[in-house]
Amino acid sequence: QVQLVESGGGLVQPGGSLRLSCAASGRTFSDFNMGWYRQAPGKGREFVAISGYLGTTLYSASSNGRFTISRDNATNTLYLQMNNLNHGDTANYYCKEQQNWGQGTQVTVSS
Repeated sequence: QVQLVESGGGLVQPGGSLRLSCAASGRTFSDFNMGWYRQAPGKGREFVAISGYLGTTLYSASSNGRFTISRDNATNTLYLQMNNLNHGDTANYYCKEQQNWGQGTQVTVSS
């Protein structure tokens, strides 16, 4: 059974940084794309970034240039380094692989 567990969220001031992690288990994730999504209060879930199994990456317009997605296939861990955070980044951040989702980790940007 596939399991995704996110961590690393928290409260950060505008302009600050956070690094999210997603620990995956249940199969060999090096063969699959994995991504980050987020959902802000009162809004739908939106795409943030994806790490392709062939090494490609893709970012949303809002995350491009500030966020970096990476993965460690040896430990089945997906990361999201987030820099220069702003209030608009406040959301619950989810890891996704195929049709599987983690439970999310909350990121709050506030002064």
